[in-house]
Amino acid sequence: MESSSMPSAGGPAPVRAYLEDVLPDVLSGALEPGRVFDRAVALDDIPAAYKAVDDREALKVAVRP
Repeated sequence: MESSSMPSAGGPAPVRAYLEDVLPDVLSGALEPGRVFDRAVALDDIPAAYKAVDDREALKVAVRP
């Protein structure tokens, strides 16, 4: 099948549409976001998180207070 006949779309996920529903479950531990985030850092370590993403050592980083 030719690729031109297959529609393709991409872009950012509609996070705001789901955030209010899932955030309490993530914070309570009922929902494990481990398959989404591959690293977690404290607020003070945000610069290191940006570097890890830039260096392609991490894809998604969760920031913990």
